[in-house]
Amino acid sequence: MITTLLLAIGAYALGSVASAVIVCRALGLTDPREVGSGNPGATNVLRIGGKKAAAITLLGDTGKGIIPVLIGHALGLAPPALTLVGVAAFLGHLFPVFYGFRGGKGVATLIGVNLALSPWLGLAFVGTWLAVAAVTRYSSLSALVATALTPAFAWALGQPPAAVALFSVMTVLVFWRHRPNIANLVGGREKKIGQKA
Repeated sequence: MITTLLLAIGAYALGSVASAVIVCRALGLTDPREVGSGNPGATNVLRIGGKKAAAITLLGDTGKGIIPVLIGHALGLAPPALTLVGVAAFLGHLFPVFYGFRGGKGVATLIGVNLALSPWLGLAFVGTWLAVAAVTRYSSLSALVATALTPAFAWALGQPPAAVALFSVMTVLVFWRHRPNIANLVGGREKKIGQKA
């Protein structure tokens, strides 16, 4: 229990590191919190800085979910404890202590948690995201559909009920953080993938 708690604290701290802000500063780009959607995530960075900046941001945010869960694996934590550590990293991204608790929407970090917990779970998420994106060209809608299906994927892949419950909590939080996107999708105002900020 102490190991899980300490790792969760470390995961939250790692999750609190805003990849988008760091990447944009390093590349001399506008702070992603001040332009476009205002979200410090890969999609907004794509709009303001292009594919390279977005790819680096995506890798950084995904890594925040992967690294602590893999450490948990190495320490022999059970799936519910591993998922809890992943939730901590996810919460760090949403509510970063280093940025006044104003963070991103958590999708890339959730992907990282999924991949580290179970490669098949991660592939199911990414496959769903790609399929929806190919048809609609909406990153937000793709993320919402893939996230909504994550608890079902986790259950189908044999994750214990406690882990499925934690994925359900993350799903609710992703939808909550996507409230403006949902409103824009309904109103026909949501920008498609690649549209400039």
